[in-house]
Amino acid sequence: MSWRGSITVSDRIFASLPYLLPLIDGLVFGSFLLNQFPALRVLLLPLQPVLLIYGSLGQFGQIIVFFALFLLVVRNEKISHFIRFNTMQAILLDIVIFLCSIVVGALGKVPGTGFAIETVANTIFLGIVAAVGYSVIQSLSGRYAEIPAISDAVYMQVR
Repeated sequence: MSWRGSITVSDRIFASLPYLLPLIDGLVFGSFLLNQFPALRVLLLPLQPVLLIYGSLGQFGQIIVFFALFLLVVRNEKISHFIRFNTMQAILLDIVIFLCSIVVGALGKVPGTGFAIETVANTIFLGIVAAVGYSVIQSLSGRYAEIPAISDAVYMQVR
């Protein structure tokens, strides 16, 4: 395990890459917002290759990616703490997205909640984009991204 002070440029880049997982999974909630403001789709153009590859994996492949990140990166103490911390934080953000999708799915079964679902989905999407954006900027700067409650859970998992 490397010391917290020895964060290289490659560590910064590799620490920011796992945040693609919650960003891509959170795009489901952005469909309402992206339909209302089509100009925002331009911001997602750089993600198209990653979206195609990740989408082609199917559900089973996406679960494999999820567990591969956890088992091969987070649990591997030969990888720097900075990368493992950010990978675990991205995984927890992805779990939050999964839990939110369950809630939105349950709300969708209640008649007359269309506007409420749209509002909740937009809020979740903007929250995920903000959390991922903040985390990537902090990672590229070589600083630990502190997200309340989630970072505390990450510190419990990554030693």
